[in-house]
Amino acid sequence: MTTHGGSEPVFCTIVPPHVLDKLAQHEDPALSGPARRSLERDAFERTHRRLTTVVGAPAVAPAVAPDQPQRTLYDARHHTDLPGEKVRGEGAEPIKDATVNRAYAGLGATFELYLSAYGRNSIDGAGLPLDATVHYDRDYNNAFWNGEQMVFGDGDGEIFLDFTLPVDVIGHELTHGVTQYTANLTYFGQPGALNESLSDVFGSLIKQYTLGQTAAEADWLIGAGLLAPRVTGTALRSMKEPGTAYDDDVLGKDPQPATMDGFVRTGRDNGGVHINSGIPNHAFYLAATALGGHAWERAGQVWYDVLTGGELKEDALFADFGTLTVSAARARYGEGEELQAVLKAWEQVGVRTL
Repeated sequence: MTTHGGSEPVFCTIVPPHVLDKLAQHEDPALSGPARRSLERDAFERTHRRLTTVVGAPAVAPAVAPDQPQRTLYDARHHTDLPGEKVRGEGAEPIKDATVNRAYAGLGATFELYLSAYGRNSIDGAGLPLDATVHYDRDYNNAFWNGEQMVFGDGDGEIFLDFTLPVDVIGHELTHGVTQYTANLTYFGQPGALNESLSDVFGSLIKQYTLGQTAAEADWLIGAGLLAPRVTGTALRSMKEPGTAYDDDVLGKDPQPATMDGFVRTGRDNGGVHINSGIPNHAFYLAATALGGHAWERAGQVWYDVLTGGELKEDALFADFGTLTVSAARARYGEGEELQAVLKAWEQVGVRTL
């Protein structure tokens, strides 16, 4: 494994800031209040992440066994001090709190996919213990990886439900940790969108692996089950059809493009990292469904090879990433259908590869 030596501090949330911005402007305080508080909390945690990066994150002990996760669950009890009170450790029986048990299972599912499919021992490849805090703050509309651990809000119940409900949300955020320890993609513009896309890709693969689904059987939705019943939508994002995940009178319409023809140029959301990620997301979906079978096996292997291979630069553009996937497909599978599927996928989304 190659670990880049960059120092770009990254604080990654599952709900894009443009969604919370929209909610924060609503006239109903039951909707705008939690959104504003969530934005304020995100800003605080983002600053904390930056300071942690400068000062240095605390050292962690290695996992007990190379083929077993080392999970610890904490309960913030609706406060914001991390990590909170320990409520479940590795190997302990489930407790009465379903949120704790879902988080525990999701951490395990993520560990299992990376180990079984790619031989990766935890997030850093060296047995990093997996810590998570649930019941963070009150009505907190987000979940995040802060560079050291996972944190889950309970949602406000009006727009968002419990953030431990979709296993792909857990996998998405933990994959930010994998990226942190490997390519360390800059969190702005196209490299930031690649950072987000890789988390969506492996988050979706973790869900598919857990459910035993083929590429054809998967829904390719990110965050299905997270939106409250009042919301007109199915998820936060769709890899199959970017731009169709929701169309709601409160949240607005899903802004993700599926191809470079719809690429959004903006200074918000770190240069549109949660918006333009729809393009590489769609490329992966096209490659995976063209190949068929289990998406984590061939398409996922190619994407993993690029993420961890050491050639992906921190400021990589879509074309750089696409070109590396072509090289990775050729190196691992030769001139066969895998290479053709990857080439055609990038062509279909309008990204040129060399």
